[in-house]
Amino acid sequence: MRIEILTPEAKLFEGDAESVILPGAKGQFQVLKGHAPVISNLEKGEVVVRTSEGEKRFEVTGGVAEVLNDKVNILV
Repeated sequence: MRIEILTPEAKLFEGDAESVILPGAKGQFQVLKGHAPVISNLEKGEVVVRTSEGEKRFEVTGGVAEVLNDKVNILV
């Protein structure tokens, strides 16, 4: 699955991942390959991207995540 994490200033991450954990407005949730389409507001917390090389963690203060066709766009 393809992950992109974007801020107004820069692209924080772009690459393939096995999963991503997001701080959703109604609680933390995980996205895996084949996840149903969803758009969610994000709260302050940590985005955890799990790749074949390990975990990458990003602190966020809020934003929006879109999951569609095995691609996750995260705008923070």
